[in-house]
This record gives sequence, structure tokens and C-alpha cells, in this order.
Amino acid sequence: MAPDRAPGASTIVPAAELLERRRRAEVDDPTSPVRRFKAALPLDAGATLAPWQVAYQSYGTLNEDASNAVLVCHALTGDQHVANRHPVTGRPGWWDVMVGPGRPIDTDRFFVICCNVIGGCSGTTGPASSRPDGGGPYALDMPVVTIRDMVRAQARLVSDLGIDTLFAVIGGSMGGMQVLEWGASYPDRVFAAVPIATGTRHSAQNIAFHEVGRQAIMADPAWHGGRYLDHGAKPRKGLSVARMAAHITYVSQAALHRKFGRALQDREIVSYGFDADFQIESYLRHQGSTFVDRFDANSYLYLTRAMDYFDLAAEHGGLVANAFRDSPIRWCVVSFTSDWLFPTAESRTIVHGLNAAAAQVSFVEIETDRGHDAFLLHEPELHRAVRGFLTGAALTRGIAPPAPA
Repeated sequence: MAPDRAPGASTIVPAAELLERRRRAEVDDPTSPVRRFKAALPLDAGATLAPWQVAYQSYGTLNEDASNAVLVCHALTGDQHVANRHPVTGRPGWWDVMVGPGRPIDTDRFFVICCNVIGGCSGTTGPASSRPDGGGPYALDMPVVTIRDMVRAQARLVSDLGIDTLFAVIGGSMGGMQVLEWGASYPDRVFAAVPIATGTRHSAQNIAFHEVGRQAIMADPAWHGGRYLDHGAKPRKGLSVARMAAHITYVSQAALHRKFGRALQDREIVSYGFDADFQIESYLRHQGSTFVDRFDANSYLYLTRAMDYFDLAAEHGGLVANAFRDSPIRWCVVSFTSDWLFPTAESRTIVHGLNAAAAQVSFVEIETDRGHDAFLLHEPELHRAVRGFLTGAALTRGIAPPAPA
């Protein structure tokens, strides 16, 4: 991105500063649609949030009886821009391989909604949001949020859009946790559900990786106890390291070896120093540096904590089956063979709980060496499974296919 001039000014604004201004503008007044709520949102932490807002995107057309709405739930570092260009980075939607005209989540057939979660930083109320009293950003004064809080806010949005029952809720990773919570908290408001690459709770190992990332952020001198925005600062190094550590968990060893191996970066021999000698080092540094341009450090703390606290069995008397008792929802659970962040065993726990609750459930384990992030990539078997499941569910519900071109 080339330098630009600030409106009404003669000085040239550096590209990095311009990008940061755009990101900050998206926090309170995003370019995407926003629903603002005055009624308090109760949170699991015992506090309430008021007023609050949810930023979202929608695609396709809601049919006359509002029976074709699909809610897509984003993962940890995602946002509402699932199938449109990101207003800050200019990059394509994070799941445009799955959502769009003629895609598995077909916007010619379904009305697709994706909203930024509570605690996020893309227009929904989060720690970077301005306080309603004009006292600056919430920072760490915002109450800690949970997956159930996110879903509670989504349910308010869906109702505000005039939708009583969602045709489907679908998402991967943290988005998959939201799908499970929808099934547990609002079983009568969901017809079909597709949790992908997720689990009923975070493992100790997953919590450990998140804690490494949080500590990296909080150890950055620019974090300022969470008040970095008040200081005109940003804990770039800490957030970058957090992203690098997390990204390792999203890919498999086989995929990393296939892509990078031990290949050197722009050199013939090692430097015997601590620069990025290997391509994998350069790749991780790039992942970290680009991430800080679009994400808020405190949001990273809040959302990783929400994932850590999620424990569906603990919320329902110690049994996953209790969460889905008498569930009328049609379920399709998906896992990947090389996902070590949420291995197939975690998906089987979901399936066993649904079976014990006598719910309608199908299960697909997809053979791939691309790791956890496979759900975001072009995986033909995943796309066939999702398309087939949604098509069958739509026929059962009486949703007409799109008219022939």
C-alpha cells in the first residue's frame, strides 16, 4: 500500500499508519451493517453490557417465511467478512471457498449471516470499543466473555433481523464451539447444525498454547497494562509472537515439511546467527507481522480466554449428552485426520453425546494432511459433505432450490 494523504491535510500519511487508522475506524463505526442494542446483554461473568452492538454481513435473500437463514460462526481470528473483501486488508473473505453463489453454502439458495463476536474488534463491542460515556476504550475493564455470551448476542441479532428459526448454523474451531452452544442453548431455533474441527472443551495443551500467546502480549512493554490505545501504542511484537505460536497449531507437521522442509530463505548457507535462516522462520514472521495490522491485542486475550472456558459437559451436569437431550436438530459433525489441535477423538465425543441423546447425527472424518486449517481451504471432500448435508436438510425443510439460470 502506497503512502496517502490525510483528508484536508498536506502531509503524507505512512502506509502503516493509514492501515491502523482504517482498522481503528472499523471498531466503533464499521463499514458493514451494525445492530445497536440498548437493552443489557447479561454475561456469564455476572456482569452486563449496555449499550452494545453487533457488526455483521449478509449475503443472498431471506425468503418469505424466513426459513432459509444460515448463520456462519467465525473462528478465533475471523470476523464478519466471510465472503466479501476485507475493508482494511483488501483480502478476499475468509471462507469465500465455501460461501457464495453455487458454493456449498449457496447464497443463491440461502440467506447467509456472519457476525463479529462479542469481544471482537471488527465492529462488535469488544475491549477496543469506545465506552458509551466517552471515557476511551474499554480495554481490560470490559467483562470477560464466554462462548455462551457470544451465542446469546447472536440470538439477539437473529431475532432483530426478524428470524425465529435458523435453517442452519455452521462453523469451524471456535466457530464450531458456537455451533455446539447454539444446539445446547437454543435447540428450538436451529434446524440443522454443522460443527467442524472443534470440541466440547479445550484440552490442557490448547489452553497452554493460548497462555503462551497471552503472556507474550502482556510481556510487551507497549501493552501498558492493556491501556496501549490510551498511549498511542500497540504491542506489536507480543501479538506477533502470539500469532506465530498459534499458527503452528493450525497446520500439521506433514504440511509444514511439504511446504518448507529445511529450505533456507534467500541464502545458500546458514548465517550462524539469529536472522531468519529457514523459510519456515520467515513464513511465521510474516504471519505475525500481517496479523497485527488487522487485529486487536486485547481482543486476542478475550477470545482465547472464551475458548479456554468453554466446557459443554461441565455446563450440563458433567455429561455432553445432557446438553443435547431431546435435540430436534439435524447434526453433521466433521473432523480432519491430521488436526492435532482438535483431533478426531474430540469430534467422536460430540457424536457419542448426540447419540446418547438420541439426536439425528452424521459424522465425517476427512483424510487430509493439511491440519486444523483444512476447514478454511479448498478441501473437495469437505465441500461435498457440507453441500450434500445442507441440500438434504433443505429438501426436508421444504426450501426450494434456486431457479435455473
